[in-house]
Amino acid sequence: MPSRNAFKHALAAKVPQIGIWSTLPDPYISELLAGAGFDWILLDAEHTPGDPTTMLRQLQAVQAERDRPTNAVVRPPWNDPVLIKQYLDIGAQTLLLPFVQTREEAEAAVAATRYPPHGIRGMGGTVRASKFGRDARYVAEAASEICVLVQVETAEALEQLEDIANVDGVDGVFIGPGDLSASMGVAGQVNHPTVRAAVDKAIARILACGKAPGILMNDEPRAQELLELGALFVAVANDQVLLRKSADDVAARFKARGLPPAPRPPAAPATY
Repeated sequence: MPSRNAFKHALAAKVPQIGIWSTLPDPYISELLAGAGFDWILLDAEHTPGDPTTMLRQLQAVQAERDRPTNAVVRPPWNDPVLIKQYLDIGAQTLLLPFVQTREEAEAAVAATRYPPHGIRGMGGTVRASKFGRDARYVAEAASEICVLVQVETAEALEQLEDIANVDGVDGVFIGPGDLSASMGVAGQVNHPTVRAAVDKAIARILACGKAPGILMNDEPRAQELLELGALFVAVANDQVLLRKSADDVAARFKARGLPPAPRPPAAPATY
């Protein structure tokens, strides 16, 4: 039978899940992060040069962690049934699907994760998800362990929020703060008062629909505030930001102290 999706069951039980966002598409990094102790790790293929082949290696690296297991959440580059099929076939159980604007698009996302007659997912008898065909129950039971998260990330999509969240098969709704800020005319200002108010209200609206709200928020006090408002899956750090900031900080500290003058090479002997 399909592996139990601990992340999906935690959301259904309203147990908050703390995650890390990974935009460095390399299995070595995925393995390192998987052992950090987060509940989930977002493996991004939307804003990275990753592809299904790279993602397969990342999933294998994350799933190999046994001491402090974390749940992989895969973000394809688009809400596209062909891409969804590929990522499910290589073993992804939780998908975060970008730029869902309407109920119809949410319904299409769910349908792409279900086999007929409940959806349009193509049959692949020997895929990794079914243990290469050894799991005879996979086709019948896969949907019960697949978690569908949709991204609502524009002011226009927020107007359709209840219609999107109430789609059967949608487990959670992720508010994309960056794109939302851009659509509201304050690009990049995720803590702008207008954006904050919209996010706070969206969390309450998603909860009222009985679904799990989620967000990425690198600002720790704000992330804690969103958890207290009821957000159930919150990414609180980004691997690329952590690496960049740590490197910049170390370089700046040493530069600020001043470097000793470089030793002068010994003078060459005079020749006449």
